[in-house]
Amino acid sequence: MFRKKQFAYLQKTAGLILTMCLMTFSMGCGNADSTEESAVEERVLEKAVLEGSIIESSQEDSAESEAEPAESIAAENENTENENTEKVNTKMEDLTAMDIVKDMKIGWNIGNTLDSTRTDITRMDASYKFETAWGNPEVTPELIDTVLDSGFNVIRIPVSWTNHIGPEPEYQIAESWMERVREVVDYAYDKGAYVILNIHHEDWNYPYYDNLDRASAEMAAVWKQIAEVFKDYDEHLIFEGQNEPRKVGTSLEWNGGDAEGWEVVNRTNQVFIDTVRAAGGFNPYRMLMIPGYAANCSVGIRHIEVPENDNRVIISVHAYEPYDFALNKDGRSEWNHDTDAIDRLMKDLQALFLDNGTPVIIGEFGAMNKNNESERAEWAAYYVSAAKKVGVPCIWWDNGLFEEDGERFGLFDRHTYECKYPDLLDALTGGQE
Repeated sequence: MFRKKQFAYLQKTAGLILTMCLMTFSMGCGNADSTEESAVEERVLEKAVLEGSIIESSQEDSAESEAEPAESIAAENENTENENTEKVNTKMEDLTAMDIVKDMKIGWNIGNTLDSTRTDITRMDASYKFETAWGNPEVTPELIDTVLDSGFNVIRIPVSWTNHIGPEPEYQIAESWMERVREVVDYAYDKGAYVILNIHHEDWNYPYYDNLDRASAEMAAVWKQIAEVFKDYDEHLIFEGQNEPRKVGTSLEWNGGDAEGWEVVNRTNQVFIDTVRAAGGFNPYRMLMIPGYAANCSVGIRHIEVPENDNRVIISVHAYEPYDFALNKDGRSEWNHDTDAIDRLMKDLQALFLDNGTPVIIGEFGAMNKNNESERAEWAAYYVSAAKKVGVPCIWWDNGLFEEDGERFGLFDRHTYECKYPDLLDALTGGQE
């Protein structure tokens, strides 16, 4: 849609260009003897365009702006924005979650960074540097470039919002935190990678009936703000509603949950979906990830309610299998080609979701360092190959830990950008060729 002033300018410019072409033709276009004269004429006409038409158009623009009511301008701009959105959205409207997942190769988590929290720090305390609180340096474009250049095309950005959310009922997110999250998202998004943005170590979404109303209200408020900030991002940005919603500190925390936990997680998942779908921009077409209870890969996945009539939903699963080798710090360092747990997982994902047209992403997986890189490399090659066969992309959990006492899932040194385990890296990326 062009406004009158723009159309008038185009008319004048077109007329001058036509005049220039006629003059050039009459002087002998392409004739070497007339080249200098043509160049002079072109400069004269160009000067006329710059000093005459554009200045005149600018003057008319100013006059029209003063005369045109503000309401009319706002309505016209809104109509133009809507038209542009519809044109760009044509592509996203045609894409399904299956389309996107098929384009994913292998992914990498920026763990223990933007998801860092502190329970002894007042919410929205801008003086505290949360991003580096758990020992990792700030994320840099160079780090993301290194990861992407290594063969990854999915970056998952775990983000904890807890320490940056104001009081109810607004639950306003601190602007400085939102801007930093957006900056890190852009590091990967601007390079054409798929980016998964989530809410991670939250202290408010525990799945109990007596917490459902409060959790739903905060879920809606938080995702409404996130969706607004990122509304113009295309299908390369994916929202993940929750990380591992569970009954923290109970015997049910990691054991698959119970009926109450399953139902509350499903209901808060739906609040997330409804909130994003109602937001503006590209959000009605955005790919959304939802987990089951604790993102559990054995019991929890059997109780996920997949929304009907929404083919842009992806199931999120976390699977460190087999546990004794991959996640148990006191477990074995040899894989022993124990494929049973991995094979069973892929079979379950296929039967529960993939065969029904719902894609799955293993949002976290890995095998911690026990000074056993060759074993981990063999394990990783089998894991990603088995997942690829059923169409499930995997995202390595990298928390930046290598030799410390903890869950040692570090892959890239975030200070030097060196991959500490090249054989493991080859196994992860080589399986996607």
